[in-house]
Amino acid sequence: MDFKDSAEQAAFRAEIRDWLSKNATPKSASGGRKDQSEAYQDAKIWYKKVADAGYACLNWPKQYGGAGLSDIHKVIWSQEVANYAEPDGYFVIGIGNCGPAIMHFATEEQKKTLLPPMASAETVWCQMFSEPSAGSDVAGLRTSAVADGDNWIINGQKIWTSGAQHSDYGVILCRTDPTISKYRGMTMFFIDMNQAGVEVKPIKQMDGGAHFNEVFFNNAVIPDAYRLGEVGGGWGAALLVLMNERLAIAGVQPDGFPEFLKLVKTLHIDGEPISANPAVREHLAEWYYKHAGIKASTNRMLTAVAKGGMPGAEAAMGKLVGAVMNQDIANYAIQLMGDAAAICDPAFAEQQAHFQKTVLFSPGIRLAGGTDEGMRNVIAEQVLGLPQEPRADKGLAFNEIPSGNQSR
Repeated sequence: MDFKDSAEQAAFRAEIRDWLSKNATPKSASGGRKDQSEAYQDAKIWYKKVADAGYACLNWPKQYGGAGLSDIHKVIWSQEVANYAEPDGYFVIGIGNCGPAIMHFATEEQKKTLLPPMASAETVWCQMFSEPSAGSDVAGLRTSAVADGDNWIINGQKIWTSGAQHSDYGVILCRTDPTISKYRGMTMFFIDMNQAGVEVKPIKQMDGGAHFNEVFFNNAVIPDAYRLGEVGGGWGAALLVLMNERLAIAGVQPDGFPEFLKLVKTLHIDGEPISANPAVREHLAEWYYKHAGIKASTNRMLTAVAKGGMPGAEAAMGKLVGAVMNQDIANYAIQLMGDAAAICDPAFAEQQAHFQKTVLFSPGIRLAGGTDEGMRNVIAEQVLGLPQEPRADKGLAFNEIPSGNQSR
């Protein structure tokens, strides 16, 4: 494994750093927290600026609004822009997840129509997989799509859909045949989020935001031309989307260590530097080796990507360790800060209230993109080679699977 940039990659990284230094806002100069609609508009302006500079969707073909470069170029961009206060990840689900689905399964005419405005965030997309009864077990979804001539009629509910209230389109996974295996009876579509029969309800979070949504479908009619892939091929399409989600966040999964190290170097309690406290030093050492392990695992994944591979179980390990560590560090930092932790205004709080915000939002990070339990299963099966967990639904058609709600 070679964890260093090639000469070409190093030159590209230098180019990106130079452009960002002239066009992006440093974290130290960012203002206070903005309301969601204002942040959304700022994100659209930023994406347009990036697109005009030729850095939008670096790993997409040029004819679809990208730069025609490799996956590793996209990762390098993500690593460098993470050092700035720009909303670069605001539309990562649409571009990182929905884009590849359109790229692989839509017609050539649809690709040329849908992808360029997605790349510049002129149009915004969301991904609709999770449901109240189908979270980690996505294949347990119940939202139905019933064929009606050349159309499909969609009914059901999705939940935890990021950015749905701002989205123009969405990729949706539906149950099209409940009489066969739950994995074989799903089909993927895309849908206009502003059409009749689609209702979006934001979910208020404890940090004051409303990033997630419920989405209800009541006889929403879409043409068969909006189908992505074959009828019954939804599970394979979903796996492709989820694999690209791992790549979209590769190298930028927060674990909290850099921010904690900065705090330890600057914080004093009773006139003494907190770095002298044995308990703090013990935590620092523990989180450092985990941080280093995450970095090594990520670099291993990036090496595979640079050679044309796709992210594998390494991403699950980074997600599991990093998300838990990020929450643990935030909680510990809040304790160390004492009464000062009550100051949540970024203009006055330590590190612009980073730890205060992380305490409130980090539980969601442990759920998004796969729960801790789901990540452990991926590691157990794909890294350790352990057998799958027993499945009560194995060999059964979806409508034969026992549940508390037998009406399907």
